Amino acid sequence: MSSPTKHFIRHYIEMVVAMFAGMAILGMPFGWLLGAAGSSWQELTDTAPALMFLAMATTMTVPMVGWMVYRGHGRRANAEMSASMFVPTFAVIGLLGADLVTDLSVLLVIEHVAMLAGMLAVMLMRPAEYTHHHADARLRVEAQQVSA
Repeated sequence: MSSPTKHFIRHYIEMVVAMFAGMAILGMPFGWLLGAAGSSWQELTDTAPALMFLAMATTMTVPMVGWMVYRGHGRRANAEMSASMFVPTFAVIGLLGADLVTDLSVLLVIEHVAMLAGMLAVMLMRPAEYTHHHADARLRVEAQQVSA
């Protein structure tokens, strides 16, 4: 397997790991915040599922973008990858709002599969962005932060 292909695959795997780590790590404090407000994830799911979908997309996107910044990816790549997370979320909310699909378990599967496919589509649109190291860019960013 060529080095660019390895970089591409590694980036995809890193994004998936960041997504799930975000759900686990950021989901917990968000649950505490809900508890402090007299609510819970379950109550949010039951009474405001659209907000639950948005919260889940946010807890997955934030660490993904953070990791991409650390890896030296620019704003455009981060915005595109964020869109790959939120566009499916808005679509699922639309399905729910139109009563086309009301089973939240099914909607969660649709959302997550579409997110994974969307991430891959974004990466395939700009393979040069994802087939090489961005360490030089990361080092420049770190140097700018130190000098600031």
